[in-house]
Amino acid sequence: MKKTFAILVASTALAAPAVAENLAVVGSWSSLPLHNEYEAPFWSTTLPEASGGDITVELTTHNQMSLGLGDIYPLLGQGVYDVAMTVADYAVADAPELEGLDVPLVALSADEARAMVDAARPMVADIYRDRFNAHVLAIAPYPPQVVFCNHEIKGLADLEGLKVRASGRMTAKLLEALGAEGINVSFAEVPGALQNGVVDCAVTGAGSGYSAGWWEVSTHLLPIPLGGWDSVVTAINMDKWSGLSADTQALITSEIKTGFEDRAWASAQDALVNDIACLTGNGNCPSGDARSMTLVDVSDADFERAREILTTEVLPEWAERAGGDWAQRWNESVGKVVGVTIN
Repeated sequence: MKKTFAILVASTALAAPAVAENLAVVGSWSSLPLHNEYEAPFWSTTLPEASGGDITVELTTHNQMSLGLGDIYPLLGQGVYDVAMTVADYAVADAPELEGLDVPLVALSADEARAMVDAARPMVADIYRDRFNAHVLAIAPYPPQVVFCNHEIKGLADLEGLKVRASGRMTAKLLEALGAEGINVSFAEVPGALQNGVVDCAVTGAGSGYSAGWWEVSTHLLPIPLGGWDSVVTAINMDKWSGLSADTQALITSEIKTGFEDRAWASAQDALVNDIACLTGNGNCPSGDARSMTLVDVSDADFERAREILTTEVLPEWAERAGGDWAQRWNESVGKVVGVTIN
C-alpha cells in the first residue's frame, strides 16, 4: 500500500532538499468542493508556507487511491499514510458510537451544526484515539444532506415504500422508520442506481449532488436535512503526531483551524442556498448553469414527524447499539446544545 501511495503522488511531488517533516495526506472526494476549495489549498499551499517550508505534503485522495471507504481510518491507524480525511459515517462499522457526531434534523443552520460538532468533539477525539490510533485535527461539514428523487414526490410522506440511498447508518434507520427502504449504495454509484431504478431517491449534500451531476438522473429535490451535515473528520496517525515537536503540533493545530476548518464552516450556510438555486433554478447560481429540478416544500408537519421519529426511535436505538456511557455523554454535550435528550 505504501508503494502504491508513493506511485500515485510521484507526479505531484517535486524533488526537494531534506526538510523537517513530510506528510503523506489522503483527502476526501477529489471531485467535490470541500476538497478542491479548502482541503487541497490548505495542504498544498497554506500549511507548507506557514511552516516556512519545514513541512512538505504529498497529497492524494481516497478515491484516487481506490480505497475502500471503511478502510480509510483503519489504514491511517496502521501508519499506511500520515493524515486522512473523509466522512465520519464511513467509519461507523468499526465505531458505532461515532454516529452521535452527525445526527439528522437537530441542526438547521451552519452555526447550529458547528455548535453541535464542537460539543461532540471531545467524544470524537476519544473515539479516534481508541478505535483508530489517530488524533483529530479538524471536523468540517459538507452541506446538509438532502433528498434527490427520480420519482414524483410532494412531501416527506411520499418516501414511504420507496428505495432510498442513505448517507449514513443513522439516516438509514430514520428512513426505515419513515417507511422507506434504506439501500446501501456508494456515492459514486448513485447516478447509475437512480437511472436504472435500483433506488428511487438518494441522500447527499445539495452541492455534492450538483457537482456529481445527480440532477441529470433525478427530478425532485426535498431540502429536509435527513442526513445531517455529513461531518468530515481530518485525523493524523497518533504515532506520527506524537513524534512531532510541540512547536510543529501547535503550528498544525492553529493553521488547520483558521486555514481550513473555519473557512469551510464560513461557507456552509450560503453554500446550501446557492446549491439549491443551482439545482432548481430558484435563485442565482454562482457555480455554473442552473438546473431545473422540482423543489419540494417541506411542511412543518413533515419536519415534526421526522423529528419525533428521530427522538423516540432512532436515537434510543443508537444508544443501545453504542453501549457504554455514550448516551449519557451525548446528552451532556451534544444533547444540551441541540435541546434533545435520549431517554
